[in-house]
Amino acid sequence: MSAASTLSEARLETTTSPANVPLGALPERIWFNGRLVPWASATVHVMTHALHYGSSVFEGMRCYETPRGPALFRAREHLRRLRESARLYRMELPLDDAALLAACRDVVRSNRLTDAYLRPLAWRGVGGLSLNATRHPVEMMIAALPWGAYLGEESLETGVDVGISSWTRPAPNTIPTGAKAGGNYVSSQLIAMEAERLGFAEGIALDTSGTLSEGSGENIFLVRDGVLLTPPSGSSILAGITRDTVLTLARDHGIPTREERIPREALYAADEVFFTGTAAEVTPVRAVDGLVVGSGRRGPMTTTLQRAFFATVRGERTDDRGWLTYV
Repeated sequence: MSAASTLSEARLETTTSPANVPLGALPERIWFNGRLVPWASATVHVMTHALHYGSSVFEGMRCYETPRGPALFRAREHLRRLRESARLYRMELPLDDAALLAACRDVVRSNRLTDAYLRPLAWRGVGGLSLNATRHPVEMMIAALPWGAYLGEESLETGVDVGISSWTRPAPNTIPTGAKAGGNYVSSQLIAMEAERLGFAEGIALDTSGTLSEGSGENIFLVRDGVLLTPPSGSSILAGITRDTVLTLARDHGIPTREERIPREALYAADEVFFTGTAAEVTPVRAVDGLVVGSGRRGPMTTTLQRAFFATVRGERTDDRGWLTYV
């Protein structure tokens, strides 16, 4: 075995998952360019274009255990967005949505998972260092792994403390913020690292107009006088699928909703604040910049929507909209 191989294996042995799960708890296989391969074999060359220029697009979706078995939540919407993100960057995915959906099911099934987080990823491979990478091959992988609550299990009830980030989200005419592209998340890293350095669980970014945008990897909602508010797609957000789910559930419950530009100070006067996202699910915010939100606990509207969300994804209510794809 070469020194490079030995170093690679040593790194794998000490690696933890994004949820800090010990490597032994990670799944055995990843779907990689059309076939299931061992976790340690899913590797790319160091000259891969995406490593140098961020030329990748990806999705995050969840699989939940339900009374009828494991089910992917809104998988078709996630794969549609993956394809739309790829289209914006002139990337042609090697498989159609039906084949990608089958691959998502296969990777969950082959790893014997019931609750899982899935990461489909497409990237430009090896082919030179030109910024115009339209001739580079497009490669794909889909990973499925255990991942609990993104901001901690207790956060779903007690909430998290957040701060307004000094970093501003890119303007809509700089990069397409509606695409879930790897390069976009360099901005998210700056927001998340700053938040942790300052003692917050998460950061909230403003857009270039100074109004609310989103967290490093979550959409944000506010409750004020019984109305549910969230920034619009024009506020440099990724219009999340969980965001759309919560807006839909709110309408089901007769809760008035508004998508509008929201000034920063609205956070300090809100009755409730919460995050949404595939990873974050529905996570209440306890305090912003040290100012307690509402009672400092998960509020009644957040509780209603959180319970409706989990009942929906776990198959505890009728799936009238066909949001569940059973594995």
